[in-house]
Amino acid sequence: MADFLNTAPYRGTRDFLPEEMSVRLQVFETLYRVIETFGFQRYDGPILEPVEIYEAKSGVELAEKQLYQLTDKAGRRLALRPEMTPSVARMIAANAGRLHFPVRWYSHPNCHRYEKPQRGRVREHWQINVDIFGSESAEAEVEIFALIHAMLGALGAPRSAYELRVNDRVLMLGALTRHASVAPELQKGVLTVLDRWEKAPEETSLGQLAALGLTPAQIDRVASLTRLDLDGFLALLGDEEARGSPVLRIMREGLLDGPIRFHPLIVRGLDYYTSTVFEVFDVSPENRRSIFGGGRYDNLTELFSKQRIPGIGFGMGDVTLLDFLAGHGILPKPDVDPQVLVISQDEALRRAARETAAALRRQGRGGARGRGAARPPALGAERGGAGRPGRGHPGGARAALRSRGHGCAHGVAAERGRGARKRTGAADGDDPRRRLRRHTRGGLVLIFREAEPWCRRAPARGRPSP
Repeated sequence: MADFLNTAPYRGTRDFLPEEMSVRLQVFETLYRVIETFGFQRYDGPILEPVEIYEAKSGVELAEKQLYQLTDKAGRRLALRPEMTPSVARMIAANAGRLHFPVRWYSHPNCHRYEKPQRGRVREHWQINVDIFGSESAEAEVEIFALIHAMLGALGAPRSAYELRVNDRVLMLGALTRHASVAPELQKGVLTVLDRWEKAPEETSLGQLAALGLTPAQIDRVASLTRLDLDGFLALLGDEEARGSPVLRIMREGLLDGPIRFHPLIVRGLDYYTSTVFEVFDVSPENRRSIFGGGRYDNLTELFSKQRIPGIGFGMGDVTLLDFLAGHGILPKPDVDPQVLVISQDEALRRAARETAAALRRQGRGGARGRGAARPPALGAERGGAGRPGRGHPGGARAALRSRGHGCAHGVAAERGRGARKRTGAADGDDPRRRLRRHTRGGLVLIFREAEPWCRRAPARGRPSP
């Protein structure tokens, strides 16, 4: 008996069949369109980076416990990227002389972390990264926060389904110094404890503060900071010390057209954050957790050059995002059916059927969608009783050629992302959002599937500058 290799993917990674890819593409292409209406341009970078860029600023837990590391034949220490921010900071520093700031970039890389697989965490995930480089203005924060609301809104999420929580590390560090008298060399450890405050029993957190060397009085004062609102922090620090906080300005002046909440326990675990930090939380009792987050990192490019280029951005991971959409009943359904079937009832009409299908594909249903030059439609063909076709080139059309006795059927797909929500296993006639139109001419039958789009395209938007 043959010994077959295991067909399961490596633990913590996932296979995506066409139905799953259909759902993912509907979500992510919607997000791409929204991001680009805010003037962001897409980039990418290598999946391998030197280990040193993560050891320098990403934090002990990531650098020492979560990196997938290797040594190449020349003895260089490399890592599969666990996140994109150090990579984009390197790229910005390398090309600063020819860039026009502020720069608005976004990407959608796959990232790898050696973590224990569990709900919301895997070892390979895809993450949409959005960053603005070259602006210290609070308007950059406003733009990022407005984009977050627009992205979630485009996916059908009401603002009551999530909460945008913000903090400022400068305010927190000032309070640790002035209110709790925590020495500078202990503040990093205290921030780590605060970052996990809500995830652990309070007794555990208090014990960790004691292990750092804090006195009982200091521990009480640090604990009291977790219960303060923004006014409470200002009372401790005074307006003079807090004046430069972007978070303070946004909330005092009402710069953001959308809900935002100050939260003292938003700290973020990565060491490179310098000021503003934020997280988006799912408020559902069944999934009360952070969906994604980010912050300001004004010194990260100084790892690579003398030039200081401030930045702010966020990373939106696929696992927690799709869990959020599913939990609120707004995850799209798979849409992998052809949009048009061309059926020949006679063997002599096969050529005419193929030519008709080709003409429909040339109409450009899968052409450009405002993200650059038009792309050619993608074609696929299946013969001999084949099932439903898979997807072709991104954004293109797809075709099926199906035999039915002496006849055949050609399928032509409409633009991806404009399909209907489809109940798995439901017939076309069972779904009120899907309609079939049948046209018969000269022995050829054309069946068009019309569908209500899952989500509307984002409206056109100018490019404001922070």
